[in-house]
Amino acid sequence: MDILYQVFALYTGTPIILVAAIGVAWGIVGGALPGISPSITMALLLPFTYTLDPTSAVVLLACTYVGAEYGGSVPAILINTPGTNAAAATTIDGYAMKQRGMAAEALGISLYSGVIGGIIGFLLLVFLTGPLVRVALLFTPPTYFALGLLGLSVIASLSGGSLVKALAAAVIGLMVATIGTDPISGVSRFTFGQADLLGGVAPILIMVGLFAVSELFAQSSLGEWVKSAADTARIRFPDGKLRRRLVKPQLIGSGIGAFEGVMPGAGGTIASFMSYNEARRWSRHGEEFGHGSPEGIAAPESANNTVACTALVPMLSFGIPGSNATAVLLGGFLIHGMRPGPQLFQENSDVIFGLYSGLAISPFLLLALGMMMLPLCIWMVNRPKAYLMAFIYALIFSGIYSIHQSMFDLAIVLAAGGVGFFMRILRFPFLPLVLGLVLGYMVESNFRRSLVLSGDDPMVFLQDPIAAGFLALAAIFVCGSLAAPLFRSWRQGREARS
Repeated sequence: MDILYQVFALYTGTPIILVAAIGVAWGIVGGALPGISPSITMALLLPFTYTLDPTSAVVLLACTYVGAEYGGSVPAILINTPGTNAAAATTIDGYAMKQRGMAAEALGISLYSGVIGGIIGFLLLVFLTGPLVRVALLFTPPTYFALGLLGLSVIASLSGGSLVKALAAAVIGLMVATIGTDPISGVSRFTFGQADLLGGVAPILIMVGLFAVSELFAQSSLGEWVKSAADTARIRFPDGKLRRRLVKPQLIGSGIGAFEGVMPGAGGTIASFMSYNEARRWSRHGEEFGHGSPEGIAAPESANNTVACTALVPMLSFGIPGSNATAVLLGGFLIHGMRPGPQLFQENSDVIFGLYSGLAISPFLLLALGMMMLPLCIWMVNRPKAYLMAFIYALIFSGIYSIHQSMFDLAIVLAAGGVGFFMRILRFPFLPLVLGLVLGYMVESNFRRSLVLSGDDPMVFLQDPIAAGFLALAAIFVCGSLAAPLFRSWRQGREARS
């Protein structure tokens, strides 16, 4: 009863419901715009979270993530163009239903399944992260160093096909992390006489430039989006018989989404396609898949909305973002002086409680706002692309300038956007760079602090059992990622010979 009273007091005494509603609404709009991914939608809000209290800031960003995962299904169904990468699987049967004159039913299945996935994902988030509070006091400087190294080892699984490119991107992030003041001696490093760099480069500037500005640069070379007919702006929810049929694909999608969400580098896209394939495998109506199957919408939409919550587990528990969207949310924590990890549950338990409370109502806000905002999403997709791009540019630059009233910050954002644009062309992954930027200070400072405390004895990292366990996991990650291509080559060669 005490928890229920605290939740009621939070809902009635703070603007958390309003903030969550704004986040979900903005996420739906951003997700519905082709090319504007959840991470970009969240990055556009980052500068404006400076004026909010920490709880409202993280709730706003997390609920934006939830809304964007659903919003991506709207253009996927109506114009065969996924608004987000995770909605790509929804286009297969969603657009097929639209061509059969069942757009309202497809949109209803998408929203209904997204709400179910969001509820399951929230329950799993609370269940999986809660027990980690007990180990909060066991972490020492060697443990934090090993944890940071474990986070960097995840880069091997985020290579996107090229480990060399992933490592190069991570090195760039680590180099940017060294700019500023030395964490132990206090000596300035790589500032080149610029007073603006004494405090280092704020992660928010790199993230906004890397995700949002680089995407705008890329979109400027593409043509207009496909338009949607205004008469499709309605939703029809499934009836009782269809809801019973959708239970199995929704459970399959949520189960795979739960597993993929906590795995670094997996995310909603992989979960959506895996869920689609498994739902088709276990369906009694497998022949309908690809021709407008309701189950082909329910499975991927349940999966990516479950991922929106379960992807927060490694970020909150260990401070390791496993996707671009959670990396942006990590930036929101850092803006307010909080570093996700075991200590977060002890030092900022009120923020975690507020985040859980905001995510608890997000599925219901998604249900209400999803129906209300569909006409607005269609209207925005039908606007001239140049106007929307100009609006987003103005939003970015006004938000960044409002932080410190600094033109130098705008220059950093533009420079990061230029780097991100060329990284897109050369197919370099973004997340390793963000990991290097965020974890660089943590690894360096705790490594040097551990050596100071141990009298330069490197065995201190193996004497701590938790640190030794993290280092062993990091070694397994790296060895597994290096061995996987060799195993695939060996298997392909064996198949070719047979």
